[in-house]
Amino acid sequence: MRLRKKQQAFIDAATAGGSPSSMFWQRLRRNRMAIASLVVIGLFALVAILGYLITPDHTPYCNQQYLELASMKPLSKATFIYVDNGTEAKQGPLKTLAKGRPLAAEAIPVYSYSRQGDSIVAETYTGSTPNDGETLRLPASKVKEIKTRTFLLGTDTYGRDILSQVMIGSRVSLSVGFIAVAIALLIGILLGSLAAYYGGWVDSVIMWLINVVWSIPTVLLVIAITFALGKGFWQVFIAVGLTMWVDVARVVRGQVLSVKEKEYVEAARALGYRTPRIILRHILPNITGPVIVVTASNFASAILLEAGLSFLGIGVQPPMPSWGSMVKENYGQILLDSAYQAFIPGLAIMLIVLAFMLLGNGIRDALDIKD
Repeated sequence: MRLRKKQQAFIDAATAGGSPSSMFWQRLRRNRMAIASLVVIGLFALVAILGYLITPDHTPYCNQQYLELASMKPLSKATFIYVDNGTEAKQGPLKTLAKGRPLAAEAIPVYSYSRQGDSIVAETYTGSTPNDGETLRLPASKVKEIKTRTFLLGTDTYGRDILSQVMIGSRVSLSVGFIAVAIALLIGILLGSLAAYYGGWVDSVIMWLINVVWSIPTVLLVIAITFALGKGFWQVFIAVGLTMWVDVARVVRGQVLSVKEKEYVEAARALGYRTPRIILRHILPNITGPVIVVTASNFASAILLEAGLSFLGIGVQPPMPSWGSMVKENYGQILLDSAYQAFIPGLAIMLIVLAFMLLGNGIRDALDIKD
């Protein structure tokens, strides 16, 4: 009876903290920086998913240019007269979400306007200052609407809305991070688990390959792969993914080496289970913690690599907006009075990378059972 009471007391003490997953989420929720990082990442992801549905400029690639409105300061306002151009076409929300929607009317920025009978007389932005522009007379029947638009983050040197470009640029950065990390996980987990589980010559060959790739600077390897595959959107995914699997493979190999000698793995071998089942169902589920941590770090690295490639001109190509290409196009403004044009996309890169790094640290602390 006394032995049973001791056993029950031990079981109650062991289960008092809940399941390992519930304990992990409890520890993660106590980390305010990790929660704040999750919120930031969630906001960027929501903006990337909604895309053109919420951008002020919903044209394809947010590439609507108003050269008359170049380099406007944040919170600047401009009045537009929308003239029917007879090209209005119906388009579903899904296509708009994916590719944007061209303007159904020609937008003409004006300093001022007035109604004179059946016409609207406006002063356009031809001149450099008000009262120095060109007078434009339009039939009122062709004018669809007149409204004032606020450029919350200003415009760039081509008169494009910076806020819209930053919002669509988040699609590129998060997409590159997601797909590149998926490629790195697929290759890294496969090679790392095989090397650790089989050992011998298999481990030697895979470790030789890992060391060779590890010895090449990441940026140079990405540039070389990009030159081999060509410039473009999908090429960046593959180039970044093919250079990030080494970290995953090293982590997975070390974890599998420590796990494969556990009793439950030996029991699975004794029961005659095949090697793929042992690795997939008995080993990999028990090493997910370190893999998640390195995945968060690789996500941040992938975003930085994509921004660097786009800055060098061998990443995402215009007119598709990218945070790196936005910095490249506007870095000359840093010495002028429009430094915000390069500072804003740089700030977006910093925020998302910092969020993923802090999230990785929070996950590591939540998985650490020593404290």
